Amino acid sequence: QVQLVESGGGLVQAGDSLRLSCVASGGSFSSYVISWFRQGPGKEREFVARIRGDGVSRWYADSVKGRFTISRDNAKNTVTLQMNSLKPEDTAVYYCAASNSLFGSNDPGAYKYWGQGTQVTVSS
Repeated sequence: QVQLVESGGGLVQAGDSLRLSCVASGGSFSSYVISWFRQGPGKEREFVARIRGDGVSRWYADSVKGRFTISRDNAKNTVTLQMNSLKPEDTAVYYCAASNSLFGSNDPGAYKYWGQGTQVTVSS
């Protein structure tokens, strides 16, 4: 079983950057696909980005492609989401989630392990 803790959220202006971190404990971290999801006010939880255990394969939602970068450091049990050129529509609670499937999924229902979330607010 793996425990996940997110950090790095905050209040920024449009065009600014933020760097979110997801630190894992327990389990074999490098065997997990780690994903970031977000849930805005009154919205369903949506996929943002995910990365396989080897750090080579990465996927992004179209809405963040070219602005967000997901990376991982297996030695530090950490996955990072670098968010650049932030927009007000990026405002949400951001969650990391872990899956031990081969490729992971864009479906939040496919994930068993979740962090508590970190709030990102982007003002216009």
